[in-house]
Amino acid sequence: MGNSLASVIKMAIDKEKEAYDFYMGLYNLVEDKDAKDNLKFIAQEEAKHKDFLTNCQKGLSCATELKMNAAVDYKIIEHIEKPDIKKNMKSSEVYLVAANRELNSYNFYKSLADSYPAGEVKDLLTKMANEELKHKEKMEYLYSNTAFPQTAGG
Repeated sequence: MGNSLASVIKMAIDKEKEAYDFYMGLYNLVEDKDAKDNLKFIAQEEAKHKDFLTNCQKGLSCATELKMNAAVDYKIIEHIEKPDIKKNMKSSEVYLVAANRELNSYNFYKSLADSYPAGEVKDLLTKMANEELKHKEKMEYLYSNTAFPQTAGG
């Protein structure tokens, strides 16, 4: 494993740890049980990414269990102002903040992937970008369902 892959993996591990800490920080600010459950879920996803990358770093396996099923980018948050993080945020605001975080992570991995030639590093970074885009999709879905709840009639 070349130096470039090792340094990329280390950077990605740090990014995933930051994401986990970010979501658990939000978890502690939020009262709503559903929002707490969803934040814990997304934090655990980031922890799984960190574990995967750590195993890859140790040379155990970089063969990704990360599936490349395509995420759907609804581009909801690109058109909505991100709320400030504060205690007792509404669930919809929490999901907006989380979707925004995932967009930033996606862009981080995508631009990094774009800077590498075809090969192991580019593949790994592309898969990580796709994972973050799937998280963004989930958070936007949750946002839509909490900001615009379905009524009995429609």
